[in-house]
Amino acid sequence: MSATYTIGLDYGTNSVRALIVNTANGREVGTAVWEYEHGTQGVILSRDPNLARQHPADYLKGAEITIRRALSEAKRNLRGFKPDQVVGIGVDTTGSTPLPVDAEGQPLAFQKKFAKNLAAMAWLWKDHTSVAEAEQITALAREIRPHYLAKCGGTYSSEWFFSKILHCLRTAPEVFEAAYTWVELADYVPAALTGTEHPDRLTVGICAAGHKAMYNEAWGGYPDAEFLGRLDPALAELRHRLRSKAYTIDRAVGTLTQAWAKRTGLRAGIPVAVGAFDAHLGAVGSGIKPGTLVKIIGTSTCDMMVAPLDQPLADIPGLCGIVPGSILPGYYGLEAGQSAVGDIFNWFVNYLQPGGSKLGSHEALTRDAARLKPGESGLLALDWNNGNRTILVDQRLTGLLLGQTLYTTPAEIYRALIEATAYGALAIINRFEEYGVKVEQIINCGGIAEKNPLVMQIYADVTGRPMKISRSAQTCALGAAMAGAVVAGVHKDYASAQKAMTGLKPRVFRPNPAAHEVYQKLYPLYRTLHDAFGTREWSGNLYHVMKTLLEIRNRARGVTG
Repeated sequence: MSATYTIGLDYGTNSVRALIVNTANGREVGTAVWEYEHGTQGVILSRDPNLARQHPADYLKGAEITIRRALSEAKRNLRGFKPDQVVGIGVDTTGSTPLPVDAEGQPLAFQKKFAKNLAAMAWLWKDHTSVAEAEQITALAREIRPHYLAKCGGTYSSEWFFSKILHCLRTAPEVFEAAYTWVELADYVPAALTGTEHPDRLTVGICAAGHKAMYNEAWGGYPDAEFLGRLDPALAELRHRLRSKAYTIDRAVGTLTQAWAKRTGLRAGIPVAVGAFDAHLGAVGSGIKPGTLVKIIGTSTCDMMVAPLDQPLADIPGLCGIVPGSILPGYYGLEAGQSAVGDIFNWFVNYLQPGGSKLGSHEALTRDAARLKPGESGLLALDWNNGNRTILVDQRLTGLLLGQTLYTTPAEIYRALIEATAYGALAIINRFEEYGVKVEQIINCGGIAEKNPLVMQIYADVTGRPMKISRSAQTCALGAAMAGAVVAGVHKDYASAQKAMTGLKPRVFRPNPAAHEVYQKLYPLYRTLHDAFGTREWSGNLYHVMKTLLEIRNRARGVTG
């Protein structure tokens, strides 16, 4: 029998990737990346720094271009490869990235009257214009539907579905009124590929609905009309136009249409899996299982875990959701994360440009930062340059750098920023374990995990845990391809797909005991700042923080007196 392959479509913040994978062993035989052509690096911006939108035309054009290019590369790499050997497609996207659509399920942005209206575009995951609406949703749920909040960490976020829709209703009513319904990007792309965009035929995934739109079968799906009506009567009306059932990624939404087969060069009729968020399918592609924390590290970070449905699980404050079936069917999916990681490093390099283009590059700063000992800089930072996703769930928090002097160097700051993201990562690990979810191993994936050994070593030293790296450099796309393999029937379930198609790199970053000892002194200082600036409940005195940083710095430098 000839080999079979599947395609994973991976929609990121700046580009879309297509990956062709051998279903028997996970070998990646063809890939292509296309950068979105609208906006700045694919993101439509404005004078409001909280606004981030995308044009949905980029999603469709990107699928066509990358699939064709990936097929061409596979033909070059593999003698005898034929597009007909591709048997399924999976899709992962950013989220929550909802877009308003008309009564036929077509994006409003495709209409001439809305072609330049930013509210008619897709509202990208990192659009934070809806802070006030998120606070209102949280307050109302706390008052009349506390069980809604219990499953999404206790706070509803401005990054999520209903916050964005309510903000559109208030600030761009002409768009809200023209929209028949709103669709997550993770649901829109599979629907477009299969011709099932019409709201009556649309299939929605439990991943997006459960983590970002408070969907839960225990209370009948999405938040009830009474609750939404208290926010605004128009939301109660919208509730009736949302789908009543959400599905896991082991189900197909339909099959590739003749039109899309012609556009891509694939065979019509191959199944397309229910869509999910990039981090969730990245966890699948990294081999997630109970006890395994998967960290998808990129511009931001998502921390994913699963727990069996047949075992008791506490409601964990500060998480981005506890959703049955959202990562793996048959397991609770638990999502946490940091709103900025790579974005913080990029901010320092691209905006501040320390030392110019050569001395201030990521490579140069990483090299110089690696020469520093833990604590040697005397610096401490908070990783909140884009707000806090977990555990505080507060987008109105900002970054902080403490301890700089007239002799502080760019490399010292760069290392302090890396350490800050590591402290944030440890806070998340501790939160999982405080509520009984044991972290037995950590698998990292994403561009930073692949390319920056210093970050991985600092993470190991700060957490005191080994850092493993997923074998694939494209785990989100790999996870999507695995979804295509399952719905195509090549693998009976995700356990068998993971066994065949995933693995780890041989290199493991192990904690340095001496470095870990220093970080055990620095982390409590981070937590002091974390609680002082991030919580209402904290009361105390910050007098000791700078003094302790200096003491740790002097010991690291061998300075006495």
